[in-house]
Amino acid sequence: MGLLGSSSSCSSLVAVVLVLNVAVVCNGGKTSTFVRKVEIGNDMPLDSDVFQIPSGYNAPQQVHITQGDHVGKAVIVSWVTVDEPGSSTVNYWSENSKEKKQAQGKVVTYKFTNYTSGFIHHTTIRKLKFSTKYYYEVGIGHTPRQFWFTTPPEVGPDVPYTFGLIGDLGQTFDSNMTLTHYELNPQKGKTVLYVGDLSYADRYPNHDNVRWDTWGRFVERSVAYQPWIWTAGNHEIDFVPEIGETKPFKPYTHRYHVPYKASNSTAPFWYSIKRASAYIIVLASYSAYGTYTPQYKWLEAELQKVDRTETPWLIVLMHAPWYNSYNHHYMEGETMRVTFEKWFVDKKVDVVFAGHVHAYERSNHVSGVYSTGIGHKGALPLRRSL
Repeated sequence: MGLLGSSSSCSSLVAVVLVLNVAVVCNGGKTSTFVRKVEIGNDMPLDSDVFQIPSGYNAPQQVHITQGDHVGKAVIVSWVTVDEPGSSTVNYWSENSKEKKQAQGKVVTYKFTNYTSGFIHHTTIRKLKFSTKYYYEVGIGHTPRQFWFTTPPEVGPDVPYTFGLIGDLGQTFDSNMTLTHYELNPQKGKTVLYVGDLSYADRYPNHDNVRWDTWGRFVERSVAYQPWIWTAGNHEIDFVPEIGETKPFKPYTHRYHVPYKASNSTAPFWYSIKRASAYIIVLASYSAYGTYTPQYKWLEAELQKVDRTETPWLIVLMHAPWYNSYNHHYMEGETMRVTFEKWFVDKKVDVVFAGHVHAYERSNHVSGVYSTGIGHKGALPLRRSL
């Protein structure tokens, strides 16, 4: 049914590279000599260089991108300014063109107890060409900063592509090692599948949202240059009635936009995208998924849309794993498993990635605890490297 790719945050993390390529052979077994520490890791101090604020008046910070439509021809660019709103315009141009185009976005803010956010910009660049490197510029009119990204190849069955897999990152010293590990991986991931739990700001009194800002600056070195596909985890809930915060996921939904409407989803916590030869479904472990709930009805309809002749890889992302042999978080995903597993078996889902459990574990296709031995014959081989 799926492969569980869990990772760790507060102690250490696992960055996995997933290669979709017909020429690669699948080999299991031990893939790393790394053994994580038992102790919970310490967050990096606020004056760490990885949290450095860019210089210049109203300089954009916490720049990040994600896919902006269903097929990979759009990109959502997000960033924060702190001195004033400034411009939400993005200038962009392809590598082989000097003509700059512009995309206009919007700016939002939010309050969380005694914290007031900076000005959070979200701008979608549309009608991009496949397999093309683009440069983009934000901070127009004040302190512009320039980045780049490469669009994926056109969706199709014989399209090799490399994904990175990260979850439960946090901002500990081990988090920095993990992100560096991913950046230096010789497979060179092109897009990160992120399986939930971002900043861990909720570990602080009043869920100190300054730690959302530091996390955004920390990961900018990767996510400003390649899309991270977001999944909401339990540390994004931020539901704290005792301090007056009764709207779940407030910081997350203000800061991290996803193209959920492109797949007819009614909420940003469950959605789908196509990328290269993969059809990727993102599910919400902490939103209602019982019979006839919006997520249930959406997934039931969405699975019918998958065309394996176009996208032979069917990948599902979630935060809480359905299978977990550790005592920590044991069977927390059981009710979702009971609800959806038959659909996954019927549709021959190739791989399921989850986070939540701060250790790495993987399995063969499995259903109802026992290995099924199934897997659709058109699936491409899988290689995982640590």
